[in-house]
Amino acid sequence: MRRITVLIATLAVAVSAVSAQATAAFADRPALLTSIGQSADLEMVKVLLGRAKIQFASDPLVKAAGLPAGARTLILSVGGSSKGLGAAGISTDEEMARSKALIKRARELGMKIIVIHVGGEARRGTLSDAFIEVCVPAGDLVIVVADGDKDGIFEKLAAPTRIPVIKVAKITAAGAPLAAAFK
Repeated sequence: MRRITVLIATLAVAVSAVSAQATAAFADRPALLTSIGQSADLEMVKVLLGRAKIQFASDPLVKAAGLPAGARTLILSVGGSSKGLGAAGISTDEEMARSKALIKRARELGMKIIVIHVGGEARRGTLSDAFIEVCVPAGDLVIVVADGDKDGIFEKLAAPTRIPVIKVAKITAAGAPLAAAFK
């Protein structure tokens, strides 16, 4: 029994280390930050980018045709909010269509895509999950507050194409891997 406990503990530490390991810098500046799902999490990501001194612009409703020519990296702050969608005057279907078109256009332009979910478990649910399912497979990197991935959805969606998923313990810890992603 003791061996099994030690083995499980060792595996847990190994999995945590792999989840938290940094990736090599791959993203170019400047970045464009947008909200996918219109949650207030975008504001927290703005703070993280500012603290990391990453040059970025923010447009929570940017459309594919409006991607700035100079932007080299697209940061998708993913978290669904029916209140946020209502305030933006768009439906879930319109936001989903905008998200898909935006990702497609970013890929056509050769932009890198970073997906970040800082809302944790509280910002999960059917609405957020629909946006997560669209965004994660399109990312080059996924950063998630660990309690937002208790069910493993981020790792499951990232696994087929080996997209790195970095899990952090709290929102403030997401700044380090976000900064490290930029050249």
